[in-house]
Amino acid sequence: MDTDDLSDETYEAVILTAEEFNHDLTLWFALLASKCANEEEYLSKTEQTIKLWLKNKNMDNLMDEIFFGDLPGKKGFKDAISNILKNIENLKHANQKT
Repeated sequence: MDTDDLSDETYEAVILTAEEFNHDLTLWFALLASKCANEEEYLSKTEQTIKLWLKNKNMDNLMDEIFFGDLPGKKGFKDAISNILKNIENLKHANQKT
């Protein structure tokens, strides 16, 4: 699947939110989309990945794997991925109502 296949809501919730923080994070989530068959799988894998990242005890190594060049601050990174996670939860709740 390509990011062009994502709904506008999902694209905004994940890709644009990541881009607001750091382009390297956007690339990571775009790559994840290419490994998914559909949007539901993408949201599930994105959610699982972020939850694993938030539990990671070695944030420096994790960030070295995600970002190129200068690393952003850990707090900013955690805030950004937490926002994406919250956006996914909001999407799920909105989809349940429809």
